[in-house]
Amino acid sequence: MRFFRRSLTGLMLLALTLALLAMAGQTIRAAFEAKLAGNRPGQPANERVFSANVMRAEATAFTPVLTAFGEVRARRTLELRAPSAGTVIELGAGVEDGASVTAGQLLLRLDPADATTARDLAQSDMTRAEAELRDAKAALLLARDDVAAAQTQANLRKQALDRQNDLQARKVGSASAVETAALAASAADQAVLSRRSALATAEARVTQAETALSRQAITLAEAERALRDTELFAEFDGVLSDFNTTQGRILGSNERLGDLIDPDALETAFRISTAQFSRLIDASGNLIPADVTAALEVSEAELIATGHLSRVGAAVGAGQTGRLLYATLTAAPGFRPGDFVTIRVSEPALPSAIALPATAYNADGTVLVLGADDRLESLSVQLLRRQGDDVILASDGLQGRDVVREISPLLGPGIKVNPVRPNAASQTTPKAEPEMVALTPERRAALIAFVEANDRMPADAKTRILAQLAEEAVPAQVIKRLESRMGG
Repeated sequence: MRFFRRSLTGLMLLALTLALLAMAGQTIRAAFEAKLAGNRPGQPANERVFSANVMRAEATAFTPVLTAFGEVRARRTLELRAPSAGTVIELGAGVEDGASVTAGQLLLRLDPADATTARDLAQSDMTRAEAELRDAKAALLLARDDVAAAQTQANLRKQALDRQNDLQARKVGSASAVETAALAASAADQAVLSRRSALATAEARVTQAETALSRQAITLAEAERALRDTELFAEFDGVLSDFNTTQGRILGSNERLGDLIDPDALETAFRISTAQFSRLIDASGNLIPADVTAALEVSEAELIATGHLSRVGAAVGAGQTGRLLYATLTAAPGFRPGDFVTIRVSEPALPSAIALPATAYNADGTVLVLGADDRLESLSVQLLRRQGDDVILASDGLQGRDVVREISPLLGPGIKVNPVRPNAASQTTPKAEPEMVALTPERRAALIAFVEANDRMPADAKTRILAQLAEEAVPAQVIKRLESRMGG
């Protein structure tokens, strides 16, 4: 028991000693901290300054470019159809789908047998109608001569009747002679009427013959046209599209054969919004002939076609918005109808505008500019256009100000920034020239021998290092690297 009490007493004294030592250490530590602090009040926190990329807003003349997507179309297209029914007996030289043809070139020829027979029959009927007209005219001349002769005879009979009447009046002639002369004169007048009737019949015959000849001429012209329709020719220089007719094929009348497209007469159609359209018309509402560029991406390259605006669609169309514009392409090598192209239209130039990155423009129509003491200010601006990744702003109040290029949640009005200008990045400290060391002959020989004996070093690197070691002064970095590998 006595040993136990003495053990507990020793432990208590040990714990008390450790506690006193800890309190003494804490007191000394607090004294040293108070001495180091010098009993001065706490310092206020420094203001945080952010770095911001800024650029100078400079107003210049700017030509906005409107971008849209459209389709290339042919302005001059001829739909080829079979002029008549028949069997294809011949195709023109080189006539196939996609082939280029010239104006007047034969495309195909149909079997002309039936058309030739009809033409020959019409020609024969034409000859017969001409002969009938000649006969009718000859008969008309004879009828006129008969009328003239009958009229002469009637005149003589009348003179005889007048003479008999005169003799009877002088009591010389007889009544029977007068009656005989009167009967003869009446018969002559009747003959004249008969000849006139024959003349009218002859004239009617001539008229009928002329009508028949005219009708036969029309029939002959139709037969000749039907014969010409057995051949199909190209109306202009162009390219055949969807032309799949072969020799021996039986075609129906007006059957579609394909299209003839003029590759040099192309246009593009594209749709833009009404707001964009309002910038492409003049004060009278007429479309301005703005320059147009059509780009077609082909295997990491672009085919470029130039042209100008030509017209606007007459109606908006059901379920459509905006306006449909057409642009005539004056130079479009390599383009074909149906190509999907990117359209760039040059809008009227803005005399004074400022182009800024889109990241500098706030959704509320403001930008952040540098004010006094490099503190940011919010400035309201007028948005004129959006051009790709840039915004085009009016220069009023913005000209010559330093504008923050990238707006972030950390930046706002009243915040002090450290401006970083584009030209400051280019004015970097020039790179220090490498330190050069002049080697002793023994040291140079040892390094050259090490490089030549190194089989793991690439040949081009070995050649470059040997050339450096041959110089009078060698870069210190090269020497250090080689000697570290040598173990020196």
